[in-house]
Amino acid sequence: MTNASIKKIYFASDQHFGAPTPKESKVREEKFLKWLDIIKQDADVLFLLGDLFDFWFEYKTVVPKGFVRILGKLAEIRDSGIQIHFFVGNHDLWMRDYFETELGIKVYYKPTVFTFNHKIFYIAHGDGLGPGDKGYKRMKKVFTNPFSKWLFRWLHPDLGVRLGQYLSTQNKLISGDEDVVFLGHDKEWLVQHSHELLGQKHYDYFVFGHRHLPMEIELNDKSTYINLGDWVSHFTYAVFEGEKLSLKKFD
Repeated sequence: MTNASIKKIYFASDQHFGAPTPKESKVREEKFLKWLDIIKQDADVLFLLGDLFDFWFEYKTVVPKGFVRILGKLAEIRDSGIQIHFFVGNHDLWMRDYFETELGIKVYYKPTVFTFNHKIFYIAHGDGLGPGDKGYKRMKKVFTNPFSKWLFRWLHPDLGVRLGQYLSTQNKLISGDEDVVFLGHDKEWLVQHSHELLGQKHYDYFVFGHRHLPMEIELNDKSTYINLGDWVSHFTYAVFEGEKLSLKKFD
């Protein structure tokens, strides 16, 4: 994808709306809505890199209750002509076509490469990439298996959503509670993954979520790794203004 004349491109990830409780989540939702209202003034493209919700599962005719203001704001932004790209995370692996058919938002299930103003971006949520994380990788294979999803859909939504919400907060492989400590430049597995990819092809920016830590790491003199942090503790995002991608905090 190429776009030579752009305004600004925004990136955000890991909002985990709905957690730990709907009441506590609402405060963070209001803050995110204010941010969306600000960026819509000069945004050309918005990337959401997964885990927008702490749990999301789409039945054939049912989606989880709540998040009306968030979904409505995204629909408003998309209807204004701003492109929105959504990368599924480990908490919203089970998306079907609701975002695409109802909101006009393109959904991605795998890392994807974009080019903006001659800069090459490698973009993904980040879960299951790079070395290690074997327990989660095995779990992801189970969760994304068509038969597993078919079985889950036979649960009544009241039971299925409640079970999913419980697992999202209690299972550390899913919740990522153990993934919020900086491991060091040489041990961060998404940094290692980025170096592996650079051995095959040049990328200007690697942009990930998932780790809940805002990070900006120079991989070499031409390539940068950026982790977007989250909207749980850090309220960070990235913006590309044509030449440089910068990590910022929303206060």
